[in-house]
Amino acid sequence: MEKPAQNTDAQNGQVQEATKASSDGSVCGYDSLHHLLSENLKPHLFQEVNRILLGLNRGKALETISLPESAKALSSGHNFDLQAFCFLADKELLREPRIVRVGLIQNSIALPTTAHFLDQKRAIFEKLRPIIDAAGAAGVNVLCLQEAWTMPFAFCTREKRWCEFAEPVDGESTRFLQDFARMYNMVIISPILERDVNHGETLWNTAVIIGNNGNIIGKHRKNHIPRVGDFNESTYYMEGNTGHPVFETAYGKIAVNICYGRHHSLNWLAFGLNGAEIVFNPSATVGELSEPMWPIEARNAAIANSYFVGSINRVGTEVFPNPFTSGDGKPEHADFGHFYGSSHFSAPDASCTPSLSRHRDGLLISDVDLNLCRQIKDKWGFRMTARYELYADLLAQYLKPDFEPQVISDPLLHKKSP
Repeated sequence: MEKPAQNTDAQNGQVQEATKASSDGSVCGYDSLHHLLSENLKPHLFQEVNRILLGLNRGKALETISLPESAKALSSGHNFDLQAFCFLADKELLREPRIVRVGLIQNSIALPTTAHFLDQKRAIFEKLRPIIDAAGAAGVNVLCLQEAWTMPFAFCTREKRWCEFAEPVDGESTRFLQDFARMYNMVIISPILERDVNHGETLWNTAVIIGNNGNIIGKHRKNHIPRVGDFNESTYYMEGNTGHPVFETAYGKIAVNICYGRHHSLNWLAFGLNGAEIVFNPSATVGELSEPMWPIEARNAAIANSYFVGSINRVGTEVFPNPFTSGDGKPEHADFGHFYGSSHFSAPDASCTPSLSRHRDGLLISDVDLNLCRQIKDKWGFRMTARYELYADLLAQYLKPDFEPQVISDPLLHKKSP
């Protein structure tokens, strides 16, 4: 039986149209996968697909939050994506709800990488000002910015001149954000390239925790440094030395798992063991390398550790003056690839928000009832059923030079045939 002739011209046209539409970083012309599905599926189909992809919170799809007109006006006037959702918990008899409003900011750089460094940094400050103001107007209690937000993510280049963007914990960017923290009674997490002036001017990839009174609560340094693709970060800084700190703030216990740490399940676990209720994952990652992993890892961490996770990724394609290679056989190139944004929140009950735009700046806001953390712990009993003593024993053995894996072989595998 002959197969019907395929309309290759039409198919090629569709492929070309999709490629053209995606060249700006969109998903075939749509801001996000969620937007694409909502615009192209019938309502009852979209509802079912949404249930599978995003889960349910207390048996229902996440509710949206009505935001003040002033926040909406800032979003419209400065062309950034603005979305807001609400994670609820069951009402308890002995505890009042513990609702915290959290926010995530994703953004592209403001000037070309060829501009003067001071101009680049100040332009990013000015770009973020209205987005932070929108968060403040919306009543956000805890706000997290993206990884190395003050600069281009230039660690692909291996050029040391980008070290000029490094600053002390109490440097210019912290002072800039302290004013907002005091103004809006807001805790702000500021991931920067840190210069440790007290220890030989050593550089670190660091998140500074600014309290709602404008004080510096503390810092955390990135635990895991990638050595994959163009992520040549170990040219600039090495693994952090701050452990897995949890910061008790006016709005709950928070932690920061910076970027590549999301690929390490024990890193997530450690923050949970130290009592985190919200873990932020400020990142800079590109579509070709990690996009299929992006909606999975943080959501899995939220489920496994019974806490909320806020995932932030920058947006845009950053082109650098000098082409570079990374020893992976690819020809020299001048950009990292497309940073695909798609910031989102995940909850311990397996529900999550739709993502922000794949190619636009954005502010994602969520109300989270921290009571849900304990409720999910009680429901699933992951802490109770875990076998930490077994894991600890295996890890202790694994660290020894004479470690041998516990492998039991089928004796017939090595039996000689007669």
